[in-house]
Amino acid sequence: MALPSAWSVMRVAILFISVLGLLSVRLVGASQDSGSVIPAESRPCVDCHAFEFMQRALQDLKKTAYNLDTR
Repeated sequence: MALPSAWSVMRVAILFISVLGLLSVRLVGASQDSGSVIPAESRPCVDCHAFEFMQRALQDLKKTAYNLDTR
């Protein structure tokens, strides 16, 4: 009986490792909780975050300016 060549053994090993890799990626993706993600409709947009940040910064500046004026 002839022994398989090194090339055919390598091809089988690469195929086996690829299949194992794909299965592990699929299992990792399936284990994540889909309920913990906040839907896009209920999240504020980036512009809203920037507006709120700038609004708070402006209020802080007004308070600081008022405190400096009263001194």
